[in-house]
Amino acid sequence: MKRDSKLSGVLHVLLHMLGSKTPATSEHLALMMGTNPVVVRRVMAGLREQGFVTSAKGHGGGWLIACDPATVTLADIYAAVGEPPVIAMGHRSEAPGCLVEQAVNRALNDTFREVEDVFVKHLKAVTLADLSKDFNRRLAARGLTKESQTHAL
Repeated sequence: MKRDSKLSGVLHVLLHMLGSKTPATSEHLALMMGTNPVVVRRVMAGLREQGFVTSAKGHGGGWLIACDPATVTLADIYAAVGEPPVIAMGHRSEAPGCLVEQAVNRALNDTFREVEDVFVKHLKAVTLADLSKDFNRRLAARGLTKESQTHAL
């Protein structure tokens, strides 16, 4: 079953971008996310529309953080990347008139909604600054720096 790792990938690159004074190119971010630069530009465009990042074209251009990480929650980022489905499961829709299918789908819908509500509630409790503190704490505990990471900006 294919999992959507867009949110995880975006959070990964945002942590690397935090504190960086130089713009990160879509090509460089694509290497971090294990994807194509076109996909990166598409995803980052949603973050730009919300004012979380900014971009500049041309030589020396790229992406930079444009927000205060202490005020942006992971739920904000989740919304900016299009709220990918939390659960890969879905329900049957082959026979919408079937009463059994209707009953099952209603029960599953309620459960899916509850899971998503809990997920978003947890995301609202964590800011980009919180995530960055955890990352930096882990680096320091191992005697590492951002620059020592193989794909750090």
